[in-house]
Amino acid sequence: MGTRLIQQKRGKGGPRYRSPGHRFFSKVAYDFERKPIGGEVVAFVDDPARHALITVILTEDGSLIYNLASEGQYIGNRLELMNPEKIQVGTPLKLGDIPEGTPIFNIELAPLDGGKLARTPGSFCQRLAQDEDTGLVTILLGSKKTIQLKPECMATVGIVAGGGKNELPFMKAGNKFYAMKAKNRLWPKVRGRAMSAYDHPYGGKTGGKPTAVKRSTPPGRKAGHVDAKSTGRKKTKKA
Repeated sequence: MGTRLIQQKRGKGGPRYRSPGHRFFSKVAYDFERKPIGGEVVAFVDDPARHALITVILTEDGSLIYNLASEGQYIGNRLELMNPEKIQVGTPLKLGDIPEGTPIFNIELAPLDGGKLARTPGSFCQRLAQDEDTGLVTILLGSKKTIQLKPECMATVGIVAGGGKNELPFMKAGNKFYAMKAKNRLWPKVRGRAMSAYDHPYGGKTGGKPTAVKRSTPPGRKAGHVDAKSTGRKKTKKA
């Protein structure tokens, strides 16, 4: 009798494939009252849930705000949150209050969604012009694509700290193992052809078999190109 495919095991949701949320530090979102208030950076946290650092800001009313750390921040750094008159690195603001040409990160796609764009270390977008008729703000993404967002959407001034983290190689499989284990990522990924015949439809030493399967194929056999119209390289027509 064969074994379950990995996609079947992941769908069942066993401990091996569950998110280790119990050891995550905090959600990073703009979940504070959006009014001008002073604050001070009191700590940086290396959260297992993400690659970027989290900066802990203690506000004047005694509450704590968690945001992604930006390049240039330091312990004891004073910030004026939601104050367009005192803009500095790490200041969260509405897009409508940010000057044109400013680098920004952790950008909301819709008001109150907590931030969706430019959250990885070293990433940032650029705030461009604002349409006078619609009021929408144009954002230049890292891919050079431009999008328009509502001026009420939040963003943080600066660049996400930790850029260049991928430049340092893992050097050995053990380091990669612990990095993937921290977030419970599926690693290593084994090819189906490298497995035994009872582990995968492509396994075993016998010859190859078709990679396309029907949409109605049962889950234990559904692997490869599902309901594919064509596979492989496209044939060019000779003139």
